[in-house]
Amino acid sequence: MTESISIVLHLLSAVVWVGGMFFAYMFLRPVAASQLEPPARLSLWVGVFKKFFPFVWLSILFLPLTGYLMIYTIWGSMGATPVYVHTMNGIGTVMILIYLHVYFAPFKRLKEAVIKQDWPEGGRNLNIIRKMVGLNTLLGLSVIIIASAGRMGF
Repeated sequence: MTESISIVLHLLSAVVWVGGMFFAYMFLRPVAASQLEPPARLSLWVGVFKKFFPFVWLSILFLPLTGYLMIYTIWGSMGATPVYVHTMNGIGTVMILIYLHVYFAPFKRLKEAVIKQDWPEGGRNLNIIRKMVGLNTLLGLSVIIIASAGRMGF
């Protein structure tokens, strides 16, 4: 039962985080950039991030927790864990560190810039976030591929 709950929470956390980044990067970003002037666009992004980031916090809590729980319930130890799981763990750790940087540095500065109506500064920080989210999206999609291929024995 623990293994089943862990897998479900793990997958849901990954879907919410990676799927949310994919949607924001591939669909919301280009439309917002083409249709909104900087004040509205930057304010929109602050609002979107304020709604999305609590779910990312839950994801970065549940992904390692459930991942390590599965390692010990399925394989018994880190030493017995397949290489693809170690790869997922490493990439996931990098993704979490990137998210923490985004949250505590450029997102903080973006919020402050919107409050001050400093649109150039807000734009610079949104651009940093865009690049980091793009990287994390690629890393997240890579983890999904690795998880799927690894479980299939590739």
